[in-house]
Amino acid sequence: MVTNEVLQGGAWPTAVHLLVRWREQGERVDTLLERAEVRALGRSERGRCQSLLFGTVRHLGRVEAALEPLLARPPRAMLWAILVTAGYELIEAAGDAATEARVVHHAVERAKTLASGPEARLVNAVVRKLVPVLGPGANVPGSGAGDVAWAAWFSHPEWLVARWRERFGVETTLALLAWNQKAAAVHVRWRGVAPAAGEVPAWLRPTPWGGFYEVAPGHWAELEPWLAEGRLYVQDPATRLAVELLAPTAGETVLDLCAAPGGKSLALADALGGAGRVVAMDLAGARLARLKSNLAHAKTEVEVVGGDVLREGQRVLAARGLPESYAAVLIDVPCSNTGVMRHRVDVKWRLQETDFRKHCLQQRALLEAAARLVAPGGRLVYSTCSLDPEENEQVVEGFARQSGGEFTVETARAATPWADGHDGAAVFRLRRAL
Repeated sequence: MVTNEVLQGGAWPTAVHLLVRWREQGERVDTLLERAEVRALGRSERGRCQSLLFGTVRHLGRVEAALEPLLARPPRAMLWAILVTAGYELIEAAGDAATEARVVHHAVERAKTLASGPEARLVNAVVRKLVPVLGPGANVPGSGAGDVAWAAWFSHPEWLVARWRERFGVETTLALLAWNQKAAAVHVRWRGVAPAAGEVPAWLRPTPWGGFYEVAPGHWAELEPWLAEGRLYVQDPATRLAVELLAPTAGETVLDLCAAPGGKSLALADALGGAGRVVAMDLAGARLARLKSNLAHAKTEVEVVGGDVLREGQRVLAARGLPESYAAVLIDVPCSNTGVMRHRVDVKWRLQETDFRKHCLQQRALLEAAARLVAPGGRLVYSTCSLDPEENEQVVEGFARQSGGEFTVETARAATPWADGHDGAAVFRLRRAL
């Protein structure tokens, strides 16, 4: 339970508390940020809390590797959270001696309240020893260092580093690891017609991807009214690939499956420009409420449907008086998220080697269910945010072969973070025979 004392302390003790909860109860980081104690913070403190939480989880492997030889035994959860948060702050201090001293002092003072007097003395001794280990003078492992050193420095599970090295090679793996360790930029999509000259504020930075802008740090207060009005939508440029391959045309009714949280559904609605309809389907529950909320500003007709496409897709659609087949279907399937680890910082710590097999089986089943809703001659776009062929080419090509020519792969596009400069994605367009 969070005490008033913790809440009054602001971002730092709240982030520490959330780390304890993350470690002990396994809650997702993005879910933790929706808790009441975070919402109770002011805008600036909420941002700081998120930065501390995300940064600590992102760099956890490196910090824990530095801590291990300094501790006689594993610390209890609260002490662990204090130490790893301070460790992350030392990384961020980038060798500035004054900032490093403040980090040590602050961690010790917080430990007196959040932990105990003896533990505060331990924090003082340990965090001081972390300073040279986590500072910029530490040696970055080079291309010859190997999986163990890369895993520790770049804070990724060793098995995942080895997997990527085998698939992508050394240099690409190092580029991906380095990419994942940087804080994610906030991108927004400009909705509607292209902005006129002088309409775009200076805090929206142009990008190479049409309609997408990067939000300059420190401008969330200015951004919020634009989001509330529906002029902008927070969205990574990688999401454009699925919409572009589906290429909805005016007057079409488009089916978007696994649609929550709704970014692609909204982009499809915007692409239709008011002439057509989007049917957005996902499982009933909290995700559906968020889907409805995110589609509130759609200027094209949108039908939000709660249902399980694997078991009741056609039946649910028919019960709502909606078509049971569509000329354009998009399914963005659940996946390992290996292409979006900069945004989803705790994915690498939750992911297991066996998950890839589980995912591809579910993905194949979802693709087959989606295919049953495609009209003859219609197109089906399969999309993931995974970098792994087991979840992409192998699923799509295996399905196409099994269809006996009923479905053929027309085209595919992929985005790799280290090369494209945004989230990773893989998108395939299939065509059903007439």
